[in-house]
Amino acid sequence: MSEQRKKYTPAEKARIALEAIKGELTLAQISSKYGVHSTQINAWKKQLLAHLPDAFSDKNKQEKIAHHDEVAELYEQIGRLKVENDFLKKKSEVFRG
Repeated sequence: MSEQRKKYTPAEKARIALEAIKGELTLAQISSKYGVHSTQINAWKKQLLAHLPDAFSDKNKQEKIAHHDEVAELYEQIGRLKVENDFLKKKSEVFRG
């Protein structure tokens, strides 16, 4: 039987990648410490460095506000459609008898 693959949480990935960025330990030492292949550590490191500038931008905040507004608009539309549907159901019952 093969071994079960270890799954890392985003927090663990960030911690490992941050340790690689710091450079206090070599990549081989970090790899043996956490049991992660050095190629995977480099991939997480690149991913962290790519997303780091977004942490200090207002882009995420604007996207969240836009998403919230979109969800609110969709809930309003659902409410209107539900009222119309209930109205049409009542009217169709009147015509059926």
